[in-house]
Amino acid sequence: MAASTPTARLNGLDTLRAAAIILVLISHYTVVVSGKNTFGFLSEIGWAGVDLFFVLSGYLIGNQVFASQANGATFSLKTFYIRRALRTLPNYIVLLALYWLFPAQLAGKATAALWRFLTFTQNFGMHPGETFTHSWSLCVEEQFYLILPVVAILIAASRRQRTLAWCIIAAAIGAGVTIRGMAWLEHGRNAISSNDYYQHIYYSSFARFDELLPGVAIALLKNFHPAQYQRILRRGNALLLAGVLATASMFYLFAHFQDIEGYGVGFFMSTFGYSLLAASFGILTLAALSPASLLHRLRVPGATSIALWSYALYLAHKPIFKLAIAPMAALHIDTDSVPGIGLIMLASLLGGWLLYRLVETPFMRLRERLSPATTLGSSTSRSGASTMCDRNPA
Repeated sequence: MAASTPTARLNGLDTLRAAAIILVLISHYTVVVSGKNTFGFLSEIGWAGVDLFFVLSGYLIGNQVFASQANGATFSLKTFYIRRALRTLPNYIVLLALYWLFPAQLAGKATAALWRFLTFTQNFGMHPGETFTHSWSLCVEEQFYLILPVVAILIAASRRQRTLAWCIIAAAIGAGVTIRGMAWLEHGRNAISSNDYYQHIYYSSFARFDELLPGVAIALLKNFHPAQYQRILRRGNALLLAGVLATASMFYLFAHFQDIEGYGVGFFMSTFGYSLLAASFGILTLAALSPASLLHRLRVPGATSIALWSYALYLAHKPIFKLAIAPMAALHIDTDSVPGIGLIMLASLLGGWLLYRLVETPFMRLRERLSPATTLGSSTSRSGASTMCDRNPA
């Protein structure tokens, strides 16, 4: 893989990806290490970083798939799947091996069968506290990578492909909302205390897949409705303001009306909240893509590096958190103090960087030798989709 150049990246997407992984680190630090709201409000809402990743992945992969179709090229499923495998599997296999090699240190209260981890189906029936629980989001994304290109090819065969594509997106979002609503009705407002909420809503692919679709919709708009897409992007700072306000509103609503004290899980937020949160992140993604937006123009120091390492960091941070607890106790360093937080976060950052350099980077180079991005479709390099997906990998 060639070195990144300034023109190969979009600052806005880097900033969003960096923000997503920071939110995840904050959330898991609270759950795994400190057991309290160490970061205040961000501790309560940090889980939403995964939802931001979903929207970004929907756009990046959707753009890769749709770019060749929009320019009349033949999309290669074989090349797409080879590239996705070389992109996602090496880091994942290394972390999975560590969980199996050090069960005493890393295993949870229950562990799914190995074949389920290898087929990315362990998120079905998953409960909090099990082994490698943060892999649930990888399951959702891998299943998405498998299905989206096939659906896109089938839609492309239709004479009314654009209308059909929009109808499918709308219907799929409606299906996600319906599934969550039915799960709430079946398991009731006490679902969180019984862990049914996590099994049937939070970890379930059926209940979370629709969060990738706002990103897919942006990719569809960009490639099949370019004039409308450009008109929207001209209002970059308005998009940024709307996205920030919408996201802040959803954060507030989730923090106060998702798990209601004295009542239980709220129906509205469980049913509609995730779709609305994803839509808010979709507006921010549009702002990140708009040259007229401050989010697009501003280069946040360190965001590019953290964005590049984000996949490796996501996989590595939670086991590092677990392993750091005992040494910190032995050194009498409070994990809720500034030095304790700094040391553990630094260790996770170093672990993610090592995984990125030693595993991910060599396989990304191998991917470019074996299956160049331009073989996905003859128009891929012209659209900029390959550059975006490879440098901001989903």
